[in-house]
Amino acid sequence: MGCSLGVPGDAESGQQKDSSDYQQYFPKYTRPAAIPFPTDNLFTEERAQLGKTLFFDPRLSGSNWISCATCHNPALSWGDGLPKAIGHGMTELTRRTPAIWNLAWATSLFWDGRTASLEEQALGPIAAQAEMNLSLDKMVAKLKGIPQYGPLFASAYANEPISEKTVAKALATFERTVISGKAPFDRWMEGDESAVSAAAKQGFVLFNTKANCVACHSGWRLTDDSFHDVGLAGEDRGRGTQLEGIEEAQFTFKTPTLRNVERRAPYMHDGATPTLEAVIDLYNRGGDVRRPSLSPQIKPLHLTAKEEQDLLAFLHTLTSVDAPVTVPTLPQ
Repeated sequence: MGCSLGVPGDAESGQQKDSSDYQQYFPKYTRPAAIPFPTDNLFTEERAQLGKTLFFDPRLSGSNWISCATCHNPALSWGDGLPKAIGHGMTELTRRTPAIWNLAWATSLFWDGRTASLEEQALGPIAAQAEMNLSLDKMVAKLKGIPQYGPLFASAYANEPISEKTVAKALATFERTVISGKAPFDRWMEGDESAVSAAAKQGFVLFNTKANCVACHSGWRLTDDSFHDVGLAGEDRGRGTQLEGIEEAQFTFKTPTLRNVERRAPYMHDGATPTLEAVIDLYNRGGDVRRPSLSPQIKPLHLTAKEEQDLLAFLHTLTSVDAPVTVPTLPQ
Protein backbone atom coordinates (compact mmCIF):
# COMPACT_ATOMS: atom_id res chain seq x y z
CA MET A 1 0.00 0.00 0.00
CA GLY A 2 2.99 2.29 -0.19
CA CYS A 3 2.93 2.98 -3.92
CA SER A 4 2.04 6.40 -5.24
CA LEU A 5 -1.55 6.56 -6.45
CA GLY A 6 -1.64 10.11 -7.73
CA VAL A 7 -4.54 11.09 -5.47
CA PRO A 8 -5.01 14.87 -5.48
CA GLY A 9 -4.34 16.82 -2.34
CA ASP A 10 -6.40 19.52 -0.71
CA ALA A 11 -7.40 22.76 -2.34
CA GLU A 12 -4.54 24.73 -0.85
CA SER A 13 -1.59 22.52 -1.74
CA GLY A 14 -2.68 21.10 -5.08
CA GLN A 15 -0.05 18.40 -4.51
CA GLN A 16 -0.40 14.71 -5.19
CA LYS A 17 -1.28 12.40 -2.33
CA ASP A 18 0.19 8.92 -1.96
CA SER A 19 -1.31 6.04 0.00
CA SER A 20 0.26 7.14 3.26
CA ASP A 21 -1.58 10.46 2.94
CA TYR A 22 -5.04 8.98 2.63
CA GLN A 23 -4.23 6.30 5.19
CA GLN A 24 -4.05 9.03 7.81
CA TYR A 25 -7.85 9.24 7.58
CA PHE A 26 -8.52 5.51 7.86
CA PRO A 27 -8.55 5.20 11.68
CA LYS A 28 -11.56 7.52 11.86
CA TYR A 29 -13.60 5.02 9.82
CA THR A 30 -12.66 1.74 11.50
CA ARG A 31 -15.61 -0.56 12.09
CA PRO A 32 -16.23 -1.62 15.72
CA ALA A 33 -15.71 -5.24 16.73
CA ALA A 34 -19.10 -5.79 18.40
CA ILE A 35 -22.65 -4.43 18.54
CA PRO A 36 -23.43 -2.58 21.79
CA PHE A 37 -26.51 -3.61 23.75
CA PRO A 38 -27.79 -1.92 26.93
CA THR A 39 -27.33 -3.81 30.18
CA ASP A 40 -31.08 -3.95 30.78
CA ASN A 41 -31.74 -5.42 27.33
CA LEU A 42 -28.82 -7.67 26.44
CA PHE A 43 -28.83 -9.64 23.22
CA THR A 44 -30.25 -13.13 22.92
CA GLU A 45 -31.33 -14.95 19.78
CA GLU A 46 -34.83 -15.28 21.22
CA ARG A 47 -35.13 -11.53 21.74
CA ALA A 48 -33.88 -10.74 18.25
CA GLN A 49 -36.26 -13.27 16.69
CA LEU A 50 -39.22 -11.93 18.66
CA GLY A 51 -38.29 -8.38 17.64
CA LYS A 52 -38.00 -9.39 14.00
CA THR A 53 -41.41 -11.06 14.13
CA LEU A 54 -42.99 -7.97 15.65
CA PHE A 55 -41.21 -5.75 13.12
CA PHE A 56 -42.86 -7.58 10.22
CA ASP A 57 -46.28 -8.02 11.83
CA PRO A 58 -48.95 -5.66 10.38
CA ARG A 59 -51.21 -6.41 13.33
CA LEU A 60 -49.19 -3.83 15.25
CA SER A 61 -51.24 -1.23 13.41
CA GLY A 62 -54.83 -0.15 13.76
CA SER A 63 -55.56 -1.12 10.16
CA ASN A 64 -53.77 -4.51 10.38
CA TRP A 65 -51.90 -3.75 7.17
CA ILE A 66 -49.00 -1.48 8.21
CA SER A 67 -45.96 -3.04 9.86
CA CYS A 68 -42.63 -1.45 10.78
CA ALA A 69 -41.28 -3.15 7.64
CA THR A 70 -43.87 -1.39 5.47
CA CYS A 71 -41.81 1.78 5.72
CA HIS A 72 -38.50 0.15 6.68
CA ASN A 73 -38.33 -2.39 3.89
CA PRO A 74 -35.09 -4.41 3.75
CA ALA A 75 -35.45 -4.69 -0.02
CA LEU A 76 -35.27 -0.88 -0.18
CA SER A 77 -32.25 -0.54 2.11
CA TRP A 78 -34.54 -0.39 5.15
CA GLY A 79 -36.46 2.59 3.76
CA ASP A 80 -39.47 2.87 1.45
CA GLY A 81 -38.07 4.64 -1.62
CA LEU A 82 -40.64 7.43 -1.32
CA PRO A 83 -40.08 11.17 -0.94
CA LYS A 84 -42.30 11.13 2.13
CA ALA A 85 -43.62 8.23 4.18
CA ILE A 86 -47.19 6.97 3.80
CA GLY A 87 -49.09 6.32 7.01
CA HIS A 88 -52.54 5.32 8.22
CA GLY A 89 -55.29 5.78 5.66
CA MET A 90 -52.69 6.37 2.92
CA THR A 91 -51.87 9.74 4.49
CA GLU A 92 -48.64 11.29 3.24
CA LEU A 93 -46.48 12.27 6.19
CA THR A 94 -44.29 15.34 6.38
CA ARG A 95 -40.87 13.66 6.28
CA ARG A 96 -39.02 10.91 4.47
CA THR A 97 -38.61 7.53 6.13
CA PRO A 98 -35.08 7.29 7.58
CA ALA A 99 -33.16 4.06 7.06
CA ILE A 100 -32.43 1.99 10.18
CA TRP A 101 -28.89 0.90 9.32
CA ASN A 102 -26.46 0.75 12.25
CA LEU A 103 -28.69 2.39 14.84
CA ALA A 104 -27.17 0.36 17.68
CA TRP A 105 -24.65 3.21 18.01
CA ALA A 106 -27.13 6.07 17.60
CA THR A 107 -27.50 8.58 20.40
CA SER A 108 -30.77 10.09 19.17
CA LEU A 109 -33.54 8.91 16.87
CA PHE A 110 -35.95 10.45 14.35
CA TRP A 111 -35.07 13.36 12.09
CA ASP A 112 -35.63 15.74 15.00
CA GLY A 113 -33.94 13.64 17.69
CA ARG A 114 -36.96 13.42 19.93
CA THR A 115 -36.00 10.07 21.45
CA ALA A 116 -32.70 8.95 22.94
CA SER A 117 -32.90 5.15 22.61
CA LEU A 118 -34.28 2.50 20.30
CA GLU A 119 -36.48 1.24 23.12
CA GLU A 120 -38.04 4.68 23.43
CA GLN A 121 -38.30 5.12 19.68
CA ALA A 122 -39.88 1.75 18.90
CA LEU A 123 -43.36 2.51 20.19
CA GLY A 124 -43.70 6.02 18.75
CA PRO A 125 -44.77 5.10 15.20
CA ILE A 126 -47.12 2.38 16.48
CA ALA A 127 -49.08 4.81 18.64
CA ALA A 128 -48.94 7.78 16.27
CA GLN A 129 -52.36 8.33 14.70
CA ALA A 130 -50.87 9.42 11.39
CA GLU A 131 -48.54 6.42 11.19
CA MET A 132 -49.63 2.99 12.50
CA ASN A 133 -52.55 4.28 14.58
CA LEU A 134 -52.71 1.65 17.32
CA SER A 135 -52.93 2.72 20.94
CA LEU A 136 -50.43 0.89 23.11
CA ASP A 137 -53.03 -0.65 25.40
CA LYS A 138 -54.80 -2.08 22.35
CA MET A 139 -51.47 -3.31 21.00
CA VAL A 140 -50.78 -5.26 24.19
CA ALA A 141 -54.30 -6.70 24.23
CA LYS A 142 -54.03 -7.71 20.58
CA LEU A 143 -50.72 -9.50 21.13
CA LYS A 144 -52.03 -11.30 24.22
CA GLY A 145 -54.91 -12.52 22.05
CA ILE A 146 -52.55 -14.26 19.61
CA PRO A 147 -51.73 -17.58 21.31
CA GLN A 148 -48.41 -18.28 19.59
CA TYR A 149 -46.93 -14.99 20.76
CA GLY A 150 -47.06 -16.15 24.39
CA PRO A 151 -44.19 -18.69 24.13
CA LEU A 152 -42.08 -16.26 22.07
CA PHE A 153 -42.31 -13.58 24.75
CA ALA A 154 -41.72 -16.13 27.52
CA SER A 155 -38.53 -17.36 25.82
CA ALA A 156 -37.27 -13.86 25.17
CA TYR A 157 -38.22 -12.16 28.43
CA ALA A 158 -38.77 -14.76 31.12
CA ASN A 159 -40.81 -13.55 34.09
CA GLU A 160 -41.87 -10.44 32.19
CA PRO A 161 -45.40 -10.14 30.77
CA ILE A 162 -46.35 -9.12 27.29
CA SER A 163 -46.30 -5.37 27.74
CA GLU A 164 -45.35 -2.09 26.12
CA LYS A 165 -41.92 -2.50 27.69
CA THR A 166 -41.19 -5.97 26.34
CA VAL A 167 -42.48 -5.08 22.87
CA ALA A 168 -40.18 -2.04 22.80
CA LYS A 169 -37.21 -4.06 24.06
CA ALA A 170 -37.71 -6.80 21.49
CA LEU A 171 -38.06 -4.38 18.59
CA ALA A 172 -34.98 -2.49 19.74
CA THR A 173 -32.97 -5.71 20.00
CA PHE A 174 -33.81 -6.67 16.43
CA GLU A 175 -33.11 -3.18 15.12
CA ARG A 176 -29.65 -3.25 16.70
CA THR A 177 -28.83 -6.28 14.56
CA VAL A 178 -29.49 -4.37 11.31
CA ILE A 179 -25.85 -3.73 10.47
CA SER A 180 -24.49 -2.89 7.03
CA GLY A 181 -21.90 -5.38 5.83
CA LYS A 182 -18.44 -4.66 4.56
CA ALA A 183 -18.37 -2.39 1.54
CA PRO A 184 -15.59 -1.83 -1.02
CA PHE A 185 -14.47 1.10 1.14
CA ASP A 186 -13.90 -1.26 4.08
CA ARG A 187 -11.98 -3.70 1.93
CA TRP A 188 -9.79 -0.86 0.68
CA MET A 189 -9.00 0.19 4.24
CA GLU A 190 -8.06 -3.42 4.97
CA GLY A 191 -5.45 -3.34 2.20
CA ASP A 192 -7.23 -4.29 -1.03
CA GLU A 193 -6.15 -1.49 -3.36
CA SER A 194 -8.29 -2.92 -6.16
CA ALA A 195 -11.50 -2.63 -4.13
CA VAL A 196 -12.13 0.98 -5.19
CA SER A 197 -11.28 3.04 -8.25
CA ALA A 198 -8.70 5.79 -8.54
CA ALA A 199 -11.58 8.28 -8.80
CA ALA A 200 -13.06 6.99 -5.54
CA LYS A 201 -9.70 7.37 -3.81
CA GLN A 202 -9.56 10.94 -5.00
CA GLY A 203 -13.12 11.40 -3.79
CA PHE A 204 -12.19 10.08 -0.33
CA VAL A 205 -9.49 12.72 0.02
CA LEU A 206 -11.95 15.40 -1.08
CA PHE A 207 -14.48 14.04 1.44
CA ASN A 208 -11.95 14.70 4.20
CA THR A 209 -10.52 17.98 2.90
CA LYS A 210 -11.93 20.41 0.35
CA ALA A 211 -15.51 19.09 0.33
CA ASN A 212 -15.45 18.83 4.15
CA CYS A 213 -18.17 16.16 4.22
CA VAL A 214 -16.43 14.70 7.26
CA ALA A 215 -17.53 17.70 9.33
CA CYS A 216 -20.90 15.97 9.72
CA HIS A 217 -20.46 12.52 8.15
CA SER A 218 -17.82 11.20 10.50
CA GLY A 219 -16.99 7.84 12.07
CA TRP A 220 -17.47 4.39 10.57
CA ARG A 221 -21.22 5.00 10.14
CA LEU A 222 -20.46 8.34 8.47
CA THR A 223 -22.71 10.35 10.74
CA ASP A 224 -22.02 12.53 13.76
CA ASP A 225 -25.52 11.81 15.15
CA SER A 226 -25.95 15.56 15.45
CA PHE A 227 -28.27 18.12 13.87
CA HIS A 228 -27.52 20.71 11.21
CA ASP A 229 -29.28 23.28 9.07
CA VAL A 230 -27.83 22.64 5.62
CA GLY A 231 -29.71 25.39 3.83
CA LEU A 232 -32.74 23.52 2.51
CA ALA A 233 -35.83 25.56 1.74
CA GLY A 234 -38.98 24.72 3.68
CA GLU A 235 -41.04 25.46 6.78
CA ASP A 236 -40.21 22.31 8.77
CA ARG A 237 -38.12 23.43 11.74
CA GLY A 238 -36.87 19.92 12.55
CA ARG A 239 -34.96 19.84 15.85
CA GLY A 240 -36.28 23.32 16.47
CA THR A 241 -39.71 21.83 17.25
CA GLN A 242 -38.09 20.07 20.20
CA LEU A 243 -35.94 23.01 21.29
CA GLU A 244 -38.21 26.04 21.04
CA GLY A 245 -36.47 29.35 21.42
CA ILE A 246 -32.99 28.08 20.57
CA GLU A 247 -32.09 29.80 17.34
CA GLU A 248 -29.24 27.44 16.44
CA ALA A 249 -31.61 24.44 16.57
CA GLN A 250 -34.15 25.79 14.11
CA PHE A 251 -34.35 23.99 10.74
CA THR A 252 -31.76 21.43 11.85
CA PHE A 253 -32.11 17.72 11.08
CA LYS A 254 -30.19 14.66 12.09
CA THR A 255 -27.22 13.71 9.94
CA PRO A 256 -28.09 10.43 8.18
CA THR A 257 -25.59 7.64 7.73
CA LEU A 258 -23.96 7.40 4.33
CA ARG A 259 -23.70 3.62 4.44
CA ASN A 260 -25.60 2.26 1.41
CA VAL A 261 -26.54 5.82 0.51
CA GLU A 262 -26.72 5.18 -3.24
CA ARG A 263 -29.66 2.82 -2.60
CA ARG A 264 -31.69 5.32 -0.64
CA ALA A 265 -32.93 7.97 -3.06
CA PRO A 266 -34.59 10.40 -2.81
CA TYR A 267 -32.65 12.34 -0.19
CA MET A 268 -32.91 14.79 2.71
CA HIS A 269 -35.60 14.85 5.39
CA ASP A 270 -38.23 15.95 2.89
CA GLY A 271 -37.23 13.66 0.03
CA ALA A 272 -37.02 16.69 -2.28
CA THR A 273 -33.51 16.00 -3.57
CA PRO A 274 -33.80 13.23 -6.16
CA THR A 275 -30.21 12.05 -6.70
CA LEU A 276 -26.80 12.00 -5.07
CA GLU A 277 -25.59 14.28 -7.84
CA ALA A 278 -28.22 16.81 -6.77
CA VAL A 279 -27.15 16.47 -3.14
CA ILE A 280 -23.53 17.19 -4.05
CA ASP A 281 -24.65 20.17 -6.13
CA LEU A 282 -26.61 21.52 -3.16
CA TYR A 283 -23.59 21.43 -0.90
CA ASN A 284 -21.28 22.71 -3.60
CA ARG A 285 -23.33 25.88 -3.97
CA GLY A 286 -23.53 26.33 -0.19
CA GLY A 287 -27.20 25.46 0.29
CA ASP A 288 -30.21 27.39 -0.95
CA VAL A 289 -31.34 29.41 2.08
CA ARG A 290 -29.52 31.88 4.33
CA ARG A 291 -30.85 32.16 7.89
CA PRO A 292 -29.42 32.49 11.42
CA SER A 293 -29.50 28.74 12.07
CA LEU A 294 -27.49 27.83 8.96
CA SER A 295 -24.52 25.64 9.84
CA PRO A 296 -21.20 27.48 9.57
CA GLN A 297 -19.95 24.47 7.60
CA ILE A 298 -22.38 25.25 4.77
CA LYS A 299 -20.70 27.54 2.27
CA PRO A 300 -19.74 27.30 -1.40
CA LEU A 301 -17.16 24.55 -1.91
CA HIS A 302 -16.03 25.47 -5.43
CA LEU A 303 -15.73 21.84 -6.46
CA THR A 304 -15.02 21.27 -10.12
CA ALA A 305 -17.17 18.91 -12.18
CA LYS A 306 -14.39 16.34 -11.99
CA GLU A 307 -14.20 16.66 -8.21
CA GLU A 308 -17.97 16.21 -7.92
CA GLN A 309 -17.71 13.00 -9.94
CA ASP A 310 -14.84 11.76 -7.79
CA LEU A 311 -16.86 12.44 -4.65
CA LEU A 312 -19.79 10.53 -6.13
CA ALA A 313 -17.48 7.62 -6.94
CA PHE A 314 -16.40 7.49 -3.30
CA LEU A 315 -20.01 7.48 -2.06
CA HIS A 316 -20.67 4.45 -4.26
CA THR A 317 -17.92 2.55 -2.43
CA LEU A 318 -20.05 2.67 0.73
CA THR A 319 -22.54 0.16 -0.71
CA SER A 320 -22.31 -3.22 0.96
CA VAL A 321 -23.46 -6.65 -0.14
CA ASP A 322 -25.83 -7.77 2.59
CA ALA A 323 -27.48 -11.11 3.15
CA PRO A 324 -31.13 -11.32 2.04
CA VAL A 325 -33.59 -10.85 4.87
CA THR A 326 -36.14 -13.61 5.34
CA VAL A 327 -39.64 -12.63 6.37
CA PRO A 328 -40.69 -14.55 9.48
CA THR A 329 -43.79 -16.72 9.73
CA LEU A 330 -46.18 -14.75 11.89
CA PRO A 331 -47.73 -16.27 15.04
CA GLN A 332 -51.37 -17.26 14.96
